[in-house]
Amino acid sequence: MCGIVGAVSVSAAGTPPADVVLDGLARLEYRGYDSAGIAAVADGGLAVRKKAGKLQGLLDELEREPLPGTLAAIGHTRWATHGAPTDENAHPHLSGDGRLALIHNGIIENFAKLRNELLADGAVLASQTDTEVVAHLLGRTYAGDLTAAMLEVTKRLEGAFTLLAVHADHPGTIVAARRNSPLVIGLGDGANYLGSDVAAFVSQTKSALEVDQDQVVTITGDSVSVVDAAGQPVEPRAFTVEWDAAAAVKGGFDSFMDKEIHDQPQAVADTLLGRTDELGRLKLDELRIDETILRSIDKIIVVACGTAAYAGHVAKYAVEHWCRIPVEVELAHEFRYRDPVVNEKTLVVAISQSGETMDTIMAVRHAREQGSKVLAVVNTYGSTIARESDAVLYTHAGPEVAVASTKAFIAQITATYLLGLYLAQLRGNKYIEEVADYLTELGRIPAKIEEVLGRQEEVREVARAMKDTTSVLFLGRHVGFPVALEGALKLKELAYIHAEGFAAGELKHGPIALIEEGQPVFVVVPTPRRPTLHAKVISNIQEIRARGARTLVIAEDGDDDVTPFADVVFRYPPTPTLMTPLVSVVPLQIFAGELARAKGYDVDQPRNLAKSVTVE
Repeated sequence: MCGIVGAVSVSAAGTPPADVVLDGLARLEYRGYDSAGIAAVADGGLAVRKKAGKLQGLLDELEREPLPGTLAAIGHTRWATHGAPTDENAHPHLSGDGRLALIHNGIIENFAKLRNELLADGAVLASQTDTEVVAHLLGRTYAGDLTAAMLEVTKRLEGAFTLLAVHADHPGTIVAARRNSPLVIGLGDGANYLGSDVAAFVSQTKSALEVDQDQVVTITGDSVSVVDAAGQPVEPRAFTVEWDAAAAVKGGFDSFMDKEIHDQPQAVADTLLGRTDELGRLKLDELRIDETILRSIDKIIVVACGTAAYAGHVAKYAVEHWCRIPVEVELAHEFRYRDPVVNEKTLVVAISQSGETMDTIMAVRHAREQGSKVLAVVNTYGSTIARESDAVLYTHAGPEVAVASTKAFIAQITATYLLGLYLAQLRGNKYIEEVADYLTELGRIPAKIEEVLGRQEEVREVARAMKDTTSVLFLGRHVGFPVALEGALKLKELAYIHAEGFAAGELKHGPIALIEEGQPVFVVVPTPRRPTLHAKVISNIQEIRARGARTLVIAEDGDDDVTPFADVVFRYPPTPTLMTPLVSVVPLQIFAGELARAKGYDVDQPRNLAKSVTVE
């Protein structure tokens, strides 16, 4: 949610740290926020600027009152939790003596107790935030060693946090800590950086270090020190950022979402790239699970939230079909609270674009406590879920900036297909040649998505004509059902209207009562090569049209059976049944984005939403 950036330099030469921080904040805008601020250590004191609203408000403030030159700066975009989105509640927050500034991502769950303790001791607090409480605690604990103060204070904190602090006594130093919230280190030449993800500093360096749970980081312009909760030095794991700053700009499109929809063919191709060994056998990225264990699993549970959960629902159909292993799909935030049946023969698959989704992190930890092995499907190298899982399958989709997920969804489905085929190969359900045939079909998907994108104007035209629509329903069957759910979610996220997805077979069990004259209904039609399923969905279209629905049908090229009963048909190239979600969802993404745009909404930053949900 919140965006965090820190930069420190060995000298005034080169890019000023404050400029690096502001550039990083701009790159983190996609995470969603409602205020922004920056603190710099200068002339033996602190200079702080912060404003509610978009980053431009802070930039305007800096035009009126520039920051002095500095060797260290920290910046923050806030997603309000404790306290309204006001100037006073914006980060950074200061200690009682004004000598220390702090920014924070996460929630301090015991902040009320700590706040009352401070107030009883005479502290004067200027905001309603949990963050200011930590700033005061740090200021009171500080006795010349900021790292020691951070170690001491974090022992008292409960909840999730990434903390970055600067002190007027240490003009070239930033101290940070993390628990249950993302933080990475960037290694520069005469400068070092901190960020809530690598987008914060990718314009400066591609060399990075992971920060693990309950570690405290101290950076200067020419040094990085990481210690554990006991203050013992640790050696962080290094990695290289595989994409550059240009990958996180719009590239000529009207929005990041448009760009990312058009990135989807490449996202699928990159996720498939290099997945076989010299013998043609499928392989995964970071497999730290013994193959004998994978052969013995008798159940798979997918844990995820939102769009990632719908990718998991698609995976369920494919994995069960190919591997004959039962698959359950659980919302991560419900998983650990219902006492799930998991053990050493259960494989838990955690799906998250950012790898920092807090609900999914906690589900992963619960599963491992119960003895299950966990395989992560993530897009972000070095993320918490990737580090804490027993195996990782990276989607290689590149940065996704728009809050509403598109290419991450497509890449997640592709990755879970690879997982299903890998398990089928390993367990003897499929021969290597059969797996190769499926990989060949997957290899044709990017061109098919390109073909759908080539037909997008007809989708956009229909969306613009429907800009006053207040309710849209979505129907699907088999793998078309999670596509319908995802289509409805996109419309809710972007256009702020009532949208619901249903399994088409459920119509007679209640939802058909919603159909009235003119009600728009999208129907995702199965391929005619599944004649029984296909016929049933055609019957569903007839049922709703007879009751006045306006039918918008997603169907395969050459499927003429739908034509008499469809008001509009959006076509996609013939595709194997289990792989159809990779192409049939694309018109729904385009429709949702265009309808939102026609209503005058920001498709990249929809209201009340953030890119990564890093608190429970």
